[in-house]
This record gives sequence, C-alpha cells and structure tokens, in this order.
Amino acid sequence: MDQKLKSQETKRLIIETSFDMFYLNGYNNTSIPDIMKKTNLTKGAFYHHFKNKLEIGKKVIEDILSIRIYNGFIKPLKENKSKSVSDLLVYVFTERIANFTEKEKALGCPANNMINEIGCSVHDFREPLRKLMDGWKDALIDVIDLGKKNNEIKKEVDSNAAATYLICSFEGARGIRKIYNDDALFSNYLEAVKEYIKSIS
Repeated sequence: MDQKLKSQETKRLIIETSFDMFYLNGYNNTSIPDIMKKTNLTKGAFYHHFKNKLEIGKKVIEDILSIRIYNGFIKPLKENKSKSVSDLLVYVFTERIANFTEKEKALGCPANNMINEIGCSVHDFREPLRKLMDGWKDALIDVIDLGKKNNEIKKEVDSNAAATYLICSFEGARGIRKIYNDDALFSNYLEAVKEYIKSIS
C-alpha cells in the first residue's frame, strides 16, 4: 500500500476510534493509551500522527462532528427545493429524532456532550465548537429570513431568536432524554416544536 495512503488511513482510524470513545465514555475519561489499545497502534505509530489528545479532539470536531451537523441539519436547509419553510423546519427538527438509533437516544448528541463536558474548560475547543454551532444557526437564520420574504414566516419573527430557540430546544431534549430513557420525552418535544413552528408561520 502507498505510504501516504496508509498514513491517511491510520490517521482516520485514530480520529474515528477517538470519536466513538469520546461519545461512549467522554473526552476526559478517554486516554491516549485507551485509544492506542483500541486501534492496536504502537506508541510510535500513534504519535507520528498526533502529539496529544487535544489535537485529536479538535480533529474530531472538524472532521466528524461538523459533518454530522452539516449532513443532518444544514444540508437539508440549503438543498431544499420543494418544501415550504415551515414544513422544512418541521422536517429537519423531527426527522432526525424519528431515525435515532437506540445508541443515539441513550448517549445524546455527541457535539452537545462535548460542549457540556469541555466547551468552556478547554479553551482550544471553544472556537471550533462555536464555529460548528454558528454554521447551524446561520443556515437556520437564512431559511427563516427566506420564509419571511416569501410570506411563509411572520414578518415580526426575530430570525436569530427563532434559530437559537430551535437549536437549544432540540439539544435540550436530547440531553434530558439521556436521564429519562423514555421516548415519551421525544414525543412531547416533537409536538411542542411543531406547535412553535406553526405559531411563527
């Protein structure tokens, strides 16, 4: 195998394995020896790609969490060609929940978990995590503004506030679901978010 390709695959293995371990155990409870053991990499092979866990954490945010947010929430907003804005918002904030695996239900949102665990305590993570959330919010604001322009969303709606509410309520529901382990909480959230979107339409 080409050495450059092999190096890229090894780096990808470290990032993906680290993501899985951070998601399951938390960032603070995952050590570099844990990652090395899980990936079956020698110390030399590991440190050839990353000098510390901080570097890995930033790559997890940039290469995995940002893509999950983009594919799940931003891409549907940007690529919509047929749905009204209100229907699109309902779709984006209900479709994801409807298709969560049992693991995703139990463990919550990996991005929000990282924000809650280390978003403020590790300064180097604050900026990439904010960038991730800002991208999501900006895409929502653009869609809500479009809805106002097309008379699908009430003119008096504050687009920034609405986008913030939608994101925070979604992330809050995912976080609280972890301690209840009860899908009824998601059902209640889904009804509430539909009513909110209806109220601004």
